[in-house]
Amino acid sequence: MKKIIALIIVLFANAVVADEYVNGYIRSNGTYVEPHYRSSPDSSTYNNYSTQGNTNPYTGTQGTISPNYAAPQAPSAPNPYGYYGYRK
Repeated sequence: MKKIIALIIVLFANAVVADEYVNGYIRSNGTYVEPHYRSSPDSSTYNNYSTQGNTNPYTGTQGTISPNYAAPQAPSAPNPYGYYGYRK
């Protein structure tokens, strides 16, 4: 029974790992970027190392970006009827 539980834990632990290795490269401005690990790209904003509440396991740094970040919205026109919906 213990072997089955251990096997299940190992199988699920592999599924949780979502890291990918990035080879070193040279940017267009000539700066060399060291090889590093990053979280695999996906559509979630909650599972990245840079998200608040997460810690990068390779560097130990805490995430600083809000998980609710989104594209900036266009400003809306002011409501001519005031906050409660009637003219003052």
